[in-house]
Amino acid sequence: MAKGRGIRHQGKRSSTVALVLSMLLMLTIVLLMLLALGIFSLPIGSDEDSPIGDRIKLKSMTLDIDRGKSTEGEGLGKRGEQWTEILSWEPRAFIYHNFLSKEECEYLINLARPHMAKSTVVDSKTGKSKDSRVRTSSGMFLRRGRDKVIRDIEKRIADYTFIPAEHGEGLQVLHYEEGQKYDPHFDYFLDEFNTKNGGQRVATVLMYLSDVEEGGETVFPAAKGNFSSVPGWNEMSECAKRGLSVKPNMGDALLFWSMRPDATLDPSSLHGGCPVIRGNKWSSTKWMHVGEYKI
Repeated sequence: MAKGRGIRHQGKRSSTVALVLSMLLMLTIVLLMLLALGIFSLPIGSDEDSPIGDRIKLKSMTLDIDRGKSTEGEGLGKRGEQWTEILSWEPRAFIYHNFLSKEECEYLINLARPHMAKSTVVDSKTGKSKDSRVRTSSGMFLRRGRDKVIRDIEKRIADYTFIPAEHGEGLQVLHYEEGQKYDPHFDYFLDEFNTKNGGQRVATVLMYLSDVEEGGETVFPAAKGNFSSVPGWNEMSECAKRGLSVKPNMGDALLFWSMRPDATLDPSSLHGGCPVIRGNKWSSTKWMHVGEYKI
């Protein structure tokens, strides 16, 4: 009986060894396949002390330079130093300084200028555009993904907001001459008709394409806080002193949210464009929706 048990133990050990060898063989085959396909690479070279991640990153940068192509999303021209400024938590509003380069601002203006028409507002009953005295600017829409420059800007917006580019409407370029303005309004909808495509508007990115000599500020009259202590308050127009205000600065982008984190509408996102007192104001707006916006 003891002899039989020994034979069975030897059989089990042999089966275990065979299984381990089979697994090692399969792992080797998979590794060779990955190497052949280029999915996996082994660290080769004399710089043994440098991390693998660093070498991969440097390799990627070298390839981009060799191809003579800019990284996707970099866009046209050179931007100044970029940094984000927190404006308010009610509403949630932030400024991304130097979001666009001077060349990108001029590109959008020149692209839109020949096609400008009187701005309209959306009819909450029909979803169609209509004239309104609350908005006296001129504007036009640029189709989403129209060209590489616009795709780069849209990718940058998606990266900044963490909202996919497919959830955004086309860029709207606006021009305000002296005396023109946009009375305080909400970007979100209060009807079902306008939310059929993409759902509710969740956020807005307002990019300033030009400086303005005087006036033209974006104002949030329902924002919470003491804004009279903000630097530059005395330089604002009387309209801008009615709440939280942002002075147009070429290349800057104002991001504000029409919905709170709990998905409820935020009344403090009420905003308007103050009348331009001196100069001209050019801007571009991107509205982002909860879901995919079909164009």
